[in-house]
Amino acid sequence: MANSATIADVKTQRMTNFRWVICALLFLATAVNYMDRQVLSLTWKDFIAPEFHWTDTDYGNITAVFSIVYAIANLFAGRFIDWMGTKKGYLWAIFIWSAGACLHALCGWATEHTLGFESASQMVSASGAVASTIAITSVYYFIAARIILAVGEGGNFPAAVKVTAEYFPKKDRAYSTSIFNAGSTIGALAAPLSIPPLARYFQNLGIGNGWEMAFMVIGALGFIWMGLWMFYYKKPAENPRVNAEELAYIEQDNNTPEESAQKKAEVEDSDTAVIPFLKCFMYPQTWAVFFGKFMTDGVWWFFLFWIPAYISDVYGFASDSGTAQLLIFVLYALTMLSIYGGKLPTIIMDRTGRNPYSARMRAMFIFALFPLLALLAQPLGEYSYWWPIIIIGIAGAAHQSWSANIYSVVGDMFPKSTIATIIGIGAMGGGISSFLINFFSGRLFDYAAATNMHFLGFEGKPAGYFIIFCICGVAYLIGWIIMKALVPRYKVIEVANGQRHK
Repeated sequence: MANSATIADVKTQRMTNFRWVICALLFLATAVNYMDRQVLSLTWKDFIAPEFHWTDTDYGNITAVFSIVYAIANLFAGRFIDWMGTKKGYLWAIFIWSAGACLHALCGWATEHTLGFESASQMVSASGAVASTIAITSVYYFIAARIILAVGEGGNFPAAVKVTAEYFPKKDRAYSTSIFNAGSTIGALAAPLSIPPLARYFQNLGIGNGWEMAFMVIGALGFIWMGLWMFYYKKPAENPRVNAEELAYIEQDNNTPEESAQKKAEVEDSDTAVIPFLKCFMYPQTWAVFFGKFMTDGVWWFFLFWIPAYISDVYGFASDSGTAQLLIFVLYALTMLSIYGGKLPTIIMDRTGRNPYSARMRAMFIFALFPLLALLAQPLGEYSYWWPIIIIGIAGAAHQSWSANIYSVVGDMFPKSTIATIIGIGAMGGGISSFLINFFSGRLFDYAAATNMHFLGFEGKPAGYFIIFCICGVAYLIGWIIMKALVPRYKVIEVANGQRHK
């Protein structure tokens, strides 16, 4: 049977490469995921805020609630994916988040009808207590839509990493993960080129204020992806598009020639055994993943949610202006360098013979050094707005490389049946850090503008951004030190044969 074939046994035909088709689908799902969450950040300042009278604090509250719900959703989404399976679990996740994305379009209508307005123009011209009521009411509606989006999006990375573990051997997982994880960069790259023009186009047509249709169009992409997933995905051993040679390559970690039948049985049993949920928290490996994500994910999410506002606040470029679109495009184009970040651990393993964890930690230390450049972003921005964009782009590439390797660390040390759960726990840590940085950033920026706050030669909002950039710069080194302290050496989680929980 194909399951018991070894690489040496199957030479009769050329190996298929269907695993890369699956990787491409993961890439597309991640791109759609990031485009859906970017619609708000690219429309709130110039399209939504004038209609609902939002402040930075209002926007910070919305993104903070999204982040904490996303964190909680990840905790349970991973377990849900492990229980439901990757095919059905992924379908449910993208259905929920796509529905949530589309529901944002109804927030304006709901606010109008709740407060008795006949049109958006009446809300725009409001002032005083009425404007405050509009802001508060609309924020609640956007938070409701954002919660649904967060619940669904919580399933993306646990499902995608689990699929990667199913379709790729350990030596290829960091690279394949970096490829699908680059979907977040492509989504963030495509967003500024498509979302503000979409909003402006529909606004000019007189369809709402334009931003509503931007949410609808981008949200609909997820439903298209669902059709592709239903058509193409099956587990490798059951997929007719995967031949025996490719299956042997995928399962090479379990099918080495020198491995005895007893050892194979033990590996298979370990991969199907499920670690009880609460017991996952007893392993230092789990906490290493948690703190590795907690210290760093907030940085990426700050860049994702606030850079369009930063460009507008500090340099005066509206989100749909050609300059702003070019700046954001270049920023996320630079983050595409992260594709090579997944290759670095493999190079280290090949050249030094190090185990996967040791190689990944060495690579992650290198990636942790690049965000230190963020300390110079604001000072150099005094000379040209291109400097902070280039620096943040490099830091973003380092983050994506770091993130791809954390995901692969989970596959190195935990059985396949528990991978999504651990990824979910780690993503929860990332969501908590995103909540904290978004919650306090909005308040910091409003405070800095209101008091003309000074910090190291900067005043007002630029001073507030400089403070956050400094935090972002040192976060990765701190995260690396914590991970190394918790798991100083490579140690695989072994599950006893009798420990099966279904």
